[in-house]
Amino acid sequence: MLLTIIENPAEVLSTSAKEVTKFDEKLATLLDHMYETMVESDGVGIAAPQVNEGIRAAVLELGEEREVLEIINPVITEYSVDTNVDLEGCLSFPGLFGEVERSNGVRVEAQDRDGNLFQIEAYDYDARVLQHEIDHLNGILFDSKLIRILTDEELEQLYAEEEE
Repeated sequence: MLLTIIENPAEVLSTSAKEVTKFDEKLATLLDHMYETMVESDGVGIAAPQVNEGIRAAVLELGEEREVLEIINPVITEYSVDTNVDLEGCLSFPGLFGEVERSNGVRVEAQDRDGNLFQIEAYDYDARVLQHEIDHLNGILFDSKLIRILTDEELEQLYAEEEE
């Protein structure tokens, strides 16, 4: 089932999400619906607040194979010191794209849909996606981190260069 993506401004997006304490069928169904919504919207990550659920849960696709990763109650336990600036967009900010500086690597501790604890290390683009979605769970929106907004012409130029 496709869920409605909440667009900025909305209180649920700028509020720190609550910890998940019940790992049940309701959570599993929400995660499944979040994934469907993300894929249908051409996203690579979606956080529960973006579908009007104020809980600490997100779904992402990582790596070349775009493997699905569900993170519940995630905490970034380590950041690499080196950073990079790259293009980001957000499903809750349709049409807004800009440059954001983020850490090149992160270590994240989280739980899966059954409540089992796990750790993941991610670098480059995957680290960026993780940081973006975890920011959502902390009520931090990417527009507050924008260094520069790209114009439609600049976006078209980028896409044209990628196709070459």
